[in-house]
Amino acid sequence: MLVVISPAKRLDWSERDVTMTEPVFQDDANRLAKTARNLTLGNLKSLMDLSDDLAKLNRDRFRDFDEAPASDDLRPAALAFAGDTYQGLEAETLDADELRWAQDHLRILSGLYGVLRPLDGIQAYRLEMGSRLKTRRGGNLYDYWRDQIAKELKTQAAEVDSDTLINCASQEYFGAVPPKALGLRIVTPAFMEDKGDGKGPKIVSFFAKKARGAMARFVIQNRLTDPASILDFDLGGYAYREDLSEPDKPVFVRPYDAS
Repeated sequence: MLVVISPAKRLDWSERDVTMTEPVFQDDANRLAKTARNLTLGNLKSLMDLSDDLAKLNRDRFRDFDEAPASDDLRPAALAFAGDTYQGLEAETLDADELRWAQDHLRILSGLYGVLRPLDGIQAYRLEMGSRLKTRRGGNLYDYWRDQIAKELKTQAAEVDSDTLINCASQEYFGAVPPKALGLRIVTPAFMEDKGDGKGPKIVSFFAKKARGAMARFVIQNRLTDPASILDFDLGGYAYREDLSEPDKPVFVRPYDAS
């Protein structure tokens, strides 16, 4: 199986002693960074609804984006992203064998890089998939990527002899993966919290994002290749709820803990 997750806005730029690989769509990333570099500070601010400080930070990042970066300017993707999903993934605690397995089976969707393997070296950036960045291919990044991401995922799934993709990405990012071009079975787990108030389980965004990362970690650590095996997911107190699930949309529930 392949598991896909979203990237994160927040980065951890700590130095990492790992060998990095090159993203498959590096040339596309270079072109998109060049396009973003030509935006005014005001346009960049409105493009991603940024504060003044964040707009300046990301203007500088695109200005400094190098088409042939030195290794010191790169960080491995799974260890560089530091948002909610990555709190669940905890990539920094995976051992070397687990990271090698993840390199073949975990993919990170990216507005700038398209598809990333865990150890692909990235430069510091922020560019959400939903950004309406105009290019020669259209008015947003969905137009830019079209079927490229889906076709690459299909190719990479074939390399690990899989016909299934476990979708732990957000709707914003998985919207860049047209199912017809992907041509794989898509299993999309949902994670819910039960407050015990009689209203039934609900999705709480922060916990759901973290659980998506934890599901990716569960697949990696257990070397899962059978989609049915994800129903045993129990990290963080979650348990499969057959009564709430639909085919290829398994639901996992746990008691709500506001702390």
